[in-house]
Amino acid sequence: MGCAGRMRSKYTASSWTVNVQEALIHDNRKFAQRDFYRWGEQIAGMIFQTRSRIRKQELRMKYTTVIFDLDGTLLNTLEDLMDAVNYALEQFGYPQRTLEEIRTFVGNGVRKLMERSLPDGAQNVYFEEALAAFRAYYTEHCEDKTQAYDGVIELMERLKAEGCRLAIVSNKLDRAVKALNQSYFKGMVQAALGDQEGIRRKPAPDMVENALAELNSSKSEAVYVGDSDVDIQTAANSGLPCISVSWGFRDAQFLRECGAAVIADTPQQVYDYICRGIL
Repeated sequence: MGCAGRMRSKYTASSWTVNVQEALIHDNRKFAQRDFYRWGEQIAGMIFQTRSRIRKQELRMKYTTVIFDLDGTLLNTLEDLMDAVNYALEQFGYPQRTLEEIRTFVGNGVRKLMERSLPDGAQNVYFEEALAAFRAYYTEHCEDKTQAYDGVIELMERLKAEGCRLAIVSNKLDRAVKALNQSYFKGMVQAALGDQEGIRRKPAPDMVENALAELNSSKSEAVYVGDSDVDIQTAANSGLPCISVSWGFRDAQFLRECGAAVIADTPQQVYDYICRGIL
């Protein structure tokens, strides 16, 4: 083989070696880059899972118990209440009340509701009879037109799934509270308390304290949710943070004027406030 051949052969071998080295470097870079992306995805997944765990832990640590008002918060009971009031009024020949009138009358229990509905209030000679007529009618018809507000059932299910203990406290008749709880929130709400002998009505803290005892919960891990000035006062008297809801019997402006610090416009916002623990 001549010199030119030897030189050409040497040059070709050298070029091949360089090309192989460059290819290996390129492949190593590709593998490193692919491994880097894979590693980045794994880290991002770990961060997401950690944040999710922290979020759940914060909810468990801060608010393991949620106490709800019933009328105007979980259920729209206004029409059934109006029908019961007007039934009682009709028995004694008194004029009927409108839905908007009933809206302003509710919140302090059935005795106060009838006091506000009857001419001359508690001084009316037929007051006790009218109250008895209301109680009898409402007990039989408390579910005729009542409905859960949109998103409320889903809210309760999500909170229950998060491990929260749930309670209802209401100034309405205890039998009606328990009946409505069974119909709408069976398996979700562990304690449902209404107006009964020996327990002061809201805004006194008695019902809240009894509910906490029944759930074996403390005030430090509980939050209160309601739609009225009575609920704001109840939460304050009970030493609990309060989420006021604007979809019920009182609007947001009224709630602010009554001292509401946190107002939710949807059940989703209630869930977010509880999870973020900013109360």
